[in-house]
Amino acid sequence: MNKDNEQNSWRYNAMTLTGTGLVNAVPDTAVIRLGVQTTGENLIEVQRENAEKMEQVLEALQQFDVMEIQTAEYAINKIYEYENNTRIDRGYSVRNILEINTSSLGETGMLIDAAVNAGANVIEAVEFQVSKRETYYMQALNLAVMNAYQKAKSILKNIGVTSEPVPRNIIENTGMAVPMRNGVVREALSSTPIEMGSKQIEASVTVEFVYESKWPNRTE
Repeated sequence: MNKDNEQNSWRYNAMTLTGTGLVNAVPDTAVIRLGVQTTGENLIEVQRENAEKMEQVLEALQQFDVMEIQTAEYAINKIYEYENNTRIDRGYSVRNILEINTSSLGETGMLIDAAVNAGANVIEAVEFQVSKRETYYMQALNLAVMNAYQKAKSILKNIGVTSEPVPRNIIENTGMAVPMRNGVVREALSSTPIEMGSKQIEASVTVEFVYESKWPNRTE
């Protein structure tokens, strides 16, 4: 019998590691929330003024390559102020907010300027999105698995084990990254600067690896 086999035996062992993967994606869609807010004492007049200004805003937006325009919010609220612990009725506020989707990212600043010049006085947010996030996420997921595998190989090398780690169980820890709002514009400028930047799509996995190693046999 081989002397090595007499003194050592192969055993299966396991270790659990986490891996992460990051992919930078360039946004291809801009989502802009803007609209008109009017105030006054007479509700009918306030609504009429709001509708007229919104029509002008919608007309101004026709010159741009807009994928979709929809109403995101329409609200009528009473306005109150307090003086010397007394509530004073200041009339009404009418707020009409649009959500605009466009793939012409280079025109985002000009679109905002045109809307403001036409009467928009509320700019809630500008959000840049990646339409094919799932494709980027799958790339990040593959990188996460490879990251865990490289960790396992490094650990085995450091402890003197020459066998390859084999994944036995893989658990996905994260879903697709939720797009974050890149910037909020509070007031119109002569030329509104908009920087879209990039999106970072992240994935994380937990992987259980098995590997073979030699262990000394116990001798009585």
